[in-house]
Amino acid sequence: MLAQEIIRAKRDGHALNEAQIQNFVDGLTHNTWSEGQVAALGMAVFLKGMGRDEAVLLTRAMMNSGRVMRWPDMPGPVLDKHSSGGVGDKVSLMLAPMVAACGGYVPMIAGRGLGHTGGTVDKLEAIPGYTTTPDPAKFDQIVRSLGCAIIGQTADLAPADKRFYATRDVTATVESVPLITASILSKKLAAGLEGLAMDIKCGNGAFASTPAFAQELAESIVAVAGGAGLKTRALITDMNQILGTDVGNSLEVIETIHYLTGKHREPRLHEVTLALCAEMLVLGNLAADTAAARVKLQAALDSGAAAEKFAQMVVALGGPADLLERPSAYLPAAPVVKPVAAPRAGVITTMATRELGVAIVELGGGRRKAGDAIDMRVGFSDVRPIGTRVAAGEPLALIHAADEAAADRAIASYLAAVGLGDADVAAAPMVMATIG
Repeated sequence: MLAQEIIRAKRDGHALNEAQIQNFVDGLTHNTWSEGQVAALGMAVFLKGMGRDEAVLLTRAMMNSGRVMRWPDMPGPVLDKHSSGGVGDKVSLMLAPMVAACGGYVPMIAGRGLGHTGGTVDKLEAIPGYTTTPDPAKFDQIVRSLGCAIIGQTADLAPADKRFYATRDVTATVESVPLITASILSKKLAAGLEGLAMDIKCGNGAFASTPAFAQELAESIVAVAGGAGLKTRALITDMNQILGTDVGNSLEVIETIHYLTGKHREPRLHEVTLALCAEMLVLGNLAADTAAARVKLQAALDSGAAAEKFAQMVVALGGPADLLERPSAYLPAAPVVKPVAAPRAGVITTMATRELGVAIVELGGGRRKAGDAIDMRVGFSDVRPIGTRVAAGEPLALIHAADEAAADRAIASYLAAVGLGDADVAAAPMVMATIG
């Protein structure tokens, strides 16, 4: 079967069959398709689309291109969550131990920051000693014994997707719903899950900037996951402002600790975390409905069980035993902290969230290119949400920077990204829609 004939078929708008898709995935895995051929098929799919059956076949083929994890004799359901990425999104850090405290098993394989969005793995690497690359046997043992472990992506899970995504990234074919769907689900299916909660971020700080695109992506993921045998629910959640009060790797770990220990739970962050966890418990038959799941989850927070799971996970993966008691002793702090003073009295009406994510990258808290070192110390804290009324000179946020000049640049960027008005602003719903 010739690669060019498969490309021709898709170019002309035909549905690819299982043999054609398997040939393509084998070509990705074994390098029998050239980069030009991979790029050509990616562009053909981008322009002509893919039906649900094709997307299921592509997802399954990429899932089976490498190691597929199995969880025999697990005493509870194997569950996970995936987010399409946002600014200040540290939900995974709280969610995994919360679900584990309620009887679920969460083998979370997370990613690094991409563009203006932060990465779960980068945040965890702010913790001294925490290893995001344990060997498979250790990962298996930790998940089985504790109920959760969050690690980084491994090369042997869905390697075909890794090559295909790298080519799509440099050929302007990332924004294809069937290809995004297959990329996400091939890795999740390879993790051996029984249930998946998807968090599709929507708004000016999200990949899905419009409700229509978010809806299309959510429906595609739920349908294709179902076709591949994975129970999935998707929530479309608001990303028109920073999530939580802190952004930046070390700062977000501190916010996570405050959340789990009950010191501070920002309402929007609390709502989306509870909503996603509740869907996972229902998918895993650990609760009859989301209302019952929320009661169970709140009890796990209030009793300290969820915080204890997080502490145990940190220790099992090489981090300090007293991180929750003494976070400031371990998490690096920036040498310069300066307020962003409100230029006038008023109400925070808008937030250009993507631009604030870019400002974090400019501070050194993200990557301009793959392989860049990250400054774990930098970011924003005490972020005031949309709808907050402030006096002139009152802080809109605190900037954490490596030096005065970087802090001043970030202050200017922050002020340019936040709109102030005079009229009160109604709070937007955190969960915009549920699919599945």
